[in-house]
Amino acid sequence: MYVADVPNRNSPPAILLRESYRLDGEVKSRTLANISHLPAHQIEALRLALKGKLPSVTASLPDSFLISRSRPHGHVAAVLGSLRKLKLDSILDPHPSRQRDLVIAMIVARILDPTSKLATARGLHSDTLHSSLGELLDLDSAGETELYNAMDWLLPRQERIEQELAKRHLSDGSLVLYDLTSTYFEGRHCPLAKLGHSRDDKAGKLQIVFGLLTNPRGCPVAVEVFDGNTGDPKTVASQVKKLRERFSLQHVVLVGDRGMITSARIRQDLPTSHGIDWISALRASQIQVLVRDGKLQMSLFDKTDLVEIAHPAFSGERLVACYNPLLAEERARKRPDLLAATEKQLEKIAVATRRPKRPLRGKSNIGIRAGKVLNRYKMGKHFQLRIEEDSFHYERKKANIESEQSLDGIYVIRTSVKAEALSSQQVVESYKSLSGVERAFRSLKTVDLHVRPIHHRLPERVRAHILLCMLAYYVEWHMRQQLAPLLFDDHDKPQAQAARTSIVAPAKRSPAAERKALTKMTDDGLKAHSFQTLLGDLATIVKNRIQPNGQTTSAFDMLTTPTTIQQKALDLLGVPLLTSALGKSFPLAFL
Repeated sequence: MYVADVPNRNSPPAILLRESYRLDGEVKSRTLANISHLPAHQIEALRLALKGKLPSVTASLPDSFLISRSRPHGHVAAVLGSLRKLKLDSILDPHPSRQRDLVIAMIVARILDPTSKLATARGLHSDTLHSSLGELLDLDSAGETELYNAMDWLLPRQERIEQELAKRHLSDGSLVLYDLTSTYFEGRHCPLAKLGHSRDDKAGKLQIVFGLLTNPRGCPVAVEVFDGNTGDPKTVASQVKKLRERFSLQHVVLVGDRGMITSARIRQDLPTSHGIDWISALRASQIQVLVRDGKLQMSLFDKTDLVEIAHPAFSGERLVACYNPLLAEERARKRPDLLAATEKQLEKIAVATRRPKRPLRGKSNIGIRAGKVLNRYKMGKHFQLRIEEDSFHYERKKANIESEQSLDGIYVIRTSVKAEALSSQQVVESYKSLSGVERAFRSLKTVDLHVRPIHHRLPERVRAHILLCMLAYYVEWHMRQQLAPLLFDDHDKPQAQAARTSIVAPAKRSPAAERKALTKMTDDGLKAHSFQTLLGDLATIVKNRIQPNGQTTSAFDMLTTPTTIQQKALDLLGVPLLTSALGKSFPLAFL
């Protein structure tokens, strides 16, 4: 077959599809169809196809197709696929429903682009979408009211969700890490929002407090929201009850910092008869008691950096004293600078009381200014102040300073765990594992998920918001473990632990992680990423809606071919690209 141009006198030539054949040894031709009505680019494409030159059709593709819409897809496929691989959708609710899909969408969106519920709804809707998420979950008509209703649907399921996570990640005899943080609140109409100690340096703003339970590796299991003025120790009792009654754990070791697990909490909330052992640390004033009574001396650390001691004031407890010379050097370096900075500001107050024009007067006014200075640098314990109505005097407490200097680099871990269960080194290692919860808070509050600021007014909505953020971090935590070879994260921690000379010494990254940090390349020769930049890279895998110009061919979807790094990330996660368009063949009907 071939395409023939037949002259037609004063009219345009006729374009005919013809076929050649032999009859009695003579070459003849017959017309199969008149294709003069076809567009010129289609006629040319057919002419080339009949000559066996189909690949060159690509030269006419820009005129043959229209891309009607592009939806960033790869990052959605990675996060949504990871969530489903973890079977978090079944944990939310075993039965599929639109409410469950809306919650899943909010969890995925919190990882991809943490914004308000209104902005999240805009990102799902077909008219304003900025990814394929709404399309994949069939939520391309969702509104913000539906999202709020889905949050109300989620909150009553929190206990069951946390119980399922506890079954996965906690067991009798295991370590449970617990820590508390706060975040600021926008508005003044939520009963949970109170004035209290701000960990975000947002003095004067209302805030809420929430505590996080994780397994020893930092994987989140449960979260609880408290009033913004709740002290750390007051939250311990509810966590003990949760571990014992809701999670049905007969024996666990609760790890908390010195401000959390205090002596009072140990007596009231953590009796050994409850099956809850604990690991915490002594406050500076308690360490001073050990020094005063001769139980803790620098000579103990002449040959070792870790020693177990005892004191009558801590009957039934094990005390593990540690000395870190690098920590001692750091504290010795910072203290003089902080003292000097505090004195400089206090001197300004003293000068203000002596100036001839509008001098600073009144004990309360002087005291307020002095308090701000002492709180700024946390050096109030090292200064003696004398405030009068018309004067202000200050001096250093040299004995206090020297006493603190003598303890630089020393900290003492306290625990109820018996020696046959955990050695001294394991006790210290367990306490240091609290850094995993601190990493979770950094991710939740600043780096990735941006739990703050909180705008919800109803207490139930605030709790649901925090729960959504915790579930998003649950997905992210697992993704980070699998993507570690591509990230700047340390993917060879056992090697780093093996190279560590002492558990008291600062943790070090593995040689493989150091190479990544230095070269910015992975062991496979690929560019190393942060978690967020890798998601941004995956977002360039786009789902294009393509409309052929031919009237008989319907629109179809086509995905961007993944790069080497993108394919490696998807392989590490073990997730597909989650689209039915992958299996479609390229249509030729446009010819």
